[in-house]
Amino acid sequence: MPLLLAAAPSPPTSQEVAAPLDARVDRSKVTEQPVPAVTSSSATPPSPVHRVSLRAVEVPCAESSWVAARESITKGIEFLRAKQDASGGWRVWKGSTGTDQRERSLAASTAITALALKAFAQVGEVPTNSQTAARARDSIRSRVGGTGRAFQPDPQGGLGNYVASAVASALAAIDDPEDRLLLRSSVEWLSMHQWDQTEGVSPRMDWFGGAGYGRSGRPDLSNTQMMLDALHDAGVAADAPAVRRALVFLTRTQNLPDTNAASWASDGARDGGFVYTPANGGESFASEAAGEGRYGETIAVGQPRSLRSYGSMTYAGFKSMLYAGLAKDDPRVRAAFEWIRRNWTFRENPGLGAQGHFYYLHAVSRALFAAEQDTITDVHGTGHNWRDELIAVLVSMQAADGSWVNSASRWDEGDSELCTIYALLALEEAIKPARQAAPATTPAAR
Repeated sequence: MPLLLAAAPSPPTSQEVAAPLDARVDRSKVTEQPVPAVTSSSATPPSPVHRVSLRAVEVPCAESSWVAARESITKGIEFLRAKQDASGGWRVWKGSTGTDQRERSLAASTAITALALKAFAQVGEVPTNSQTAARARDSIRSRVGGTGRAFQPDPQGGLGNYVASAVASALAAIDDPEDRLLLRSSVEWLSMHQWDQTEGVSPRMDWFGGAGYGRSGRPDLSNTQMMLDALHDAGVAADAPAVRRALVFLTRTQNLPDTNAASWASDGARDGGFVYTPANGGESFASEAAGEGRYGETIAVGQPRSLRSYGSMTYAGFKSMLYAGLAKDDPRVRAAFEWIRRNWTFRENPGLGAQGHFYYLHAVSRALFAAEQDTITDVHGTGHNWRDELIAVLVSMQAADGSWVNSASRWDEGDSELCTIYALLALEEAIKPARQAAPATTPAAR
């Protein structure tokens, strides 16, 4: 697949502002800091891989883990196949609301359908050989403008980034020449709707480089990581302007005062983990879970305001920095990795417990695959083959009908279709080819 370079109207850290400040930005809430360095060290990100392994020898885990993952994926795929709507989608009439969105958007189904299509494609079920995949692809086309209309991921405006990101990742996975134009449109939409100078947002402002849900404005790391997942999957280069801009936002989301000038980072744990967003002074759901308020607003009087790092956002930030071309010895990458070593677990989302557990496992799997390390040694000196452990946890959580569901329903994880999609994508990431299989040998001629 050729690179789908996302053009930008200005360099990623240019101080020029091309437009008046967008009306969605409350200037009184925005903080400004010096622009962080875009890179201190660079590396070539891992290439996107769109298919699972066909042989256990291609994956650095126990053969029994590979077999268990393949069996679990097959059961999960069949569960999803049975749940596909007549229109070709999943969760078609349920709708969802993004964080701080007031109205439920039915466009959430488009994103979920795209993520399901990706799960099918990665095991080889694509529109040319699978009726399920063909119906899902046709449903997506009809919803976002794949029949000649302008690309429109969410007519209501609230979940546009979520939808466009999922669609781009799915179309990259099926890699059908007929959808190349739609893939390019989704990538261009993501770059165009990233917060930058074209909305009057200066690189000094805490919104710069991030992506958000849309109508509510404020960018966050969850949406930004989905955008970067999509750009990576679509083959966008790490030095593309959209990725460079996003790296500014990523740096400001990390609890690392050496590179993040925000006061909440200087006054907090300084642990290298990530929070939900640096925008408007910063937010963290882990701070909320700890009783300190999502904005750190209920921290005891006299104590400096800080924000807590947590699992899903730290893996999201770690992965995104690797996709953005940061080397593993970059201080931001090293600090995030140390947080991971200190908080090693797949049994919960560290800092949030059961909340967002399946979202977390999906982010974990993509991040550790991108890290290209087969074994992670935690701070106690224990080595972990992350594939073996992740597969074991997910297989143990699967229901008899092939589905997964979270007992904590926040962020729609009380829905078995969404959790099953997250679980399948995590398992598939764990068994993608990560090493060259030995060539087959033939008996010597007699």
